[in-house]
Amino acid sequence: MTDFNALRQETDEIIQNLLDDGSDPDALYIIEHHVAHHDFDKLEKLVVDAFKLGYEISEAEEVEEDGKVFFVCDIVSEIHLNADLISAQQKELLPLIEKNGGEYEGWGTYFEDPNGEEDEYGEDGEFFDEDTDEDFDFDEETVTRH
Repeated sequence: MTDFNALRQETDEIIQNLLDDGSDPDALYIIEHHVAHHDFDKLEKLVVDAFKLGYEISEAEEVEEDGKVFFVCDIVSEIHLNADLISAQQKELLPLIEKNGGEYEGWGTYFEDPNGEEDEYGEDGEFFDEDTDEDFDFDEETVTRH
């Protein structure tokens, strides 16, 4: 069972640390929810469900830890750095992750320089290119973007 109070406390601390370091409070942030699974097919099912909810999905990678193989990827959105929004995403994603036997490894983001002149995501400001879902073969029917 997920302890959402502990997740919220961690989220508040991450956000406060970013702001204390001078990250832009008004910027849009790439939020990456880190997910791992020992079974690629089950990870794929999990991320298809997340994709249908409007999230982007990073390319899956195979990693080995303590002699065990895991598949990891990120479930990604672009939102304001707001604990309520991130907590809402966790409450939406964690049941999917748990239902499919995956492991939630927290979330992360990047420092946003308030004085930065260039968008580090390219000219279009998009974190992902339109064709980056090549590792997961799924249908883009009714998708709501976050």
